[in-house]
Amino acid sequence: MKNQPLLFELGKSGRRALDLPALDVPVQKGLLPATVIRSEEAALPELSQLEVMRHYTQLSNRNFGVDTGFYPLGSCTMKYNPKINEDIAKIPGLSAVHPLQNAKLVQGSLRLIYEVEQALSEIAGMAGTTMQPVAGAHGELTGLKLIRAYHRDRGDLARTKVIVPDSAHGTNPASATMCGMEAIEIKSEADGSIDLAALRAVVGPDTAALMLTNPSTLGLFETQIKEIAEIVHDAGGLLYYDGANANAIMGIVRPGDMGFDVVHFNLHKTFSTPHGGGGPGAGPIGVREILLPFLPEPRVIKNGENFEWAVPTKSIGKVHGFYGNFGIFTRAYAYILSMGAAGLRQASEDAVLNANYCKKMLEEAYDSPFDRYCMHECIVTSKKQKAQGIHTLDIAKRLLDYGYHPPTIYFPLIVEEAMMIEPTETESKETLDGFIEAMKSIAQEAEENPEVIISAPHHTVVSRLDETLAARKPVVKWEA
Repeated sequence: MKNQPLLFELGKSGRRALDLPALDVPVQKGLLPATVIRSEEAALPELSQLEVMRHYTQLSNRNFGVDTGFYPLGSCTMKYNPKINEDIAKIPGLSAVHPLQNAKLVQGSLRLIYEVEQALSEIAGMAGTTMQPVAGAHGELTGLKLIRAYHRDRGDLARTKVIVPDSAHGTNPASATMCGMEAIEIKSEADGSIDLAALRAVVGPDTAALMLTNPSTLGLFETQIKEIAEIVHDAGGLLYYDGANANAIMGIVRPGDMGFDVVHFNLHKTFSTPHGGGGPGAGPIGVREILLPFLPEPRVIKNGENFEWAVPTKSIGKVHGFYGNFGIFTRAYAYILSMGAAGLRQASEDAVLNANYCKKMLEEAYDSPFDRYCMHECIVTSKKQKAQGIHTLDIAKRLLDYGYHPPTIYFPLIVEEAMMIEPTETESKETLDGFIEAMKSIAQEAEENPEVIISAPHHTVVSRLDETLAARKPVVKWEA
């Protein structure tokens, strides 16, 4: 597999994958400029249909996804997507709807949007939801725009600062900057919690909001969340909930009950719709009553038995063309209805159980930086392996030889040599045990034969790259 010839290196003269009929349209000269007309045939390989099929099938087998293996990327929730969701999304009455159709002709689609919003509002403990944002970061930007509009509407123009913990997702400070506000970082305590003294020191009349993930990117629940909310609210600021880690809490605790004013969900994480490859996604945001007038327009409302479009009184306007990624809504709708309240809660409980199982089983072989229960993801580090010259990147590369996609590495940035493992609720104990045994085997190799790790991977199509060179001078085309 490693030395498999490329398509352009295959082929013999005279082989054909298919025969095309002769051109039956008269050729008219002068339709195209001479400069764009090929003067000689392209040097394409000549192959049989079987060779072409095998080539592209083998290429597809090189891709890694949830459907092919364990995908423990931390803070990403790469869980299995039930195929019934895909079937629902393909129903012609949903997939073939045009966004410019009259509302009277698409009542079923409007009802779906309305009911997804209602379900997400209930799960989040919010008064209302907008489905327009198409990604988590897009939800962050939209939420901060709502917060900014709220402060400005009250004449509180000085509130331009957004507080973010040092363990936050990188999109948090970026979204604040994109929104024209200033991000203020605060440190975490040794146990991973927010430093309350540091928070009290920075809140004030210029505080617009605190952006917080709970559980945090350290995989830990902020047990002081009610006090955190009180500090921010007493200073006149609002709380924004980054819902990237909501797979740990759905059905158990609601962000609204913690004191948050805005929350976004990643439907492509928590609510089991396709994830990765750049999209599509959906990052709907729920808000408290005070922010309802500022939501993006239009919103779906129920008028008697009918569903209609409406514009909130102080709307910030549209944040996306039309109404969001409708196909993602249908998948999330199917997931929520099929799981039900009890099923959503069990998914969270199983995700937390799986993560703590991985943490416990790996803490002897690897360093565990936090001596407390984790939530849906756990962090271990390669500090024990550093004496043999082994780093987290080396372990990630070696995992490929064992057939496992590596976890998220070097994140959060505040944990040295971090490996963030999120097993999700959809993986079996047998799968987790296989991954754990692979990790333990690598730890043993670090003691007995570190060179095999440092030079990994050995069994993949491409061996270890110069990652700096690959980032700065990527090779994106084949040359003979």
